[in-house]
Amino acid sequence: MKFSFTATINITGINPYVDVPERITTTMVATKGYISIKGTINKHSFTQTLVPVKNKPYRLFVNGPMLKGSTTKLGDIVKFIIEQNFEKVEEPFPAVFKKALSANKLLAEFNKLTPARKKEILHYLNHLKTNDSLLRNIEKVIAQLKNRTNENTGFLRTLNISKK
Repeated sequence: MKFSFTATINITGINPYVDVPERITTTMVATKGYISIKGTINKHSFTQTLVPVKNKPYRLFVNGPMLKGSTTKLGDIVKFIIEQNFEKVEEPFPAVFKKALSANKLLAEFNKLTPARKKEILHYLNHLKTNDSLLRNIEKVIAQLKNRTNENTGFLRTLNISKK
């Protein structure tokens, strides 16, 4: 079900946001407190997560691409149309990573990782900016999988990979 509302873009710290009316969020289902949504801001499409705030309505953070795409700024009163997003988003598997795992006979070892750990690694690899960074970090994952003894030791930390 789609909901429409208007709100003024405010800021907390450095983050622009709007409060989503409770009449809308009470009809949605939260997962671990958060509500995944999709919608439009001044006809610009976005996918985002509503964040709970203690003793206040859910908050929708309005990121840079949303501001730019909707040609809005802080203080503007903006029209939103949102609906709950039940689509599950999976990280794509970089072809070069899959090839490296296969060449090293580590695809089965990678598949033994928890779903969260696999998602974390794939997300990291998919968001590297250069091909050199991708190849360098794939080598780190391959080396770690070869020497893997305990999955719960903070896999990315042992690779010296930091989350973005």
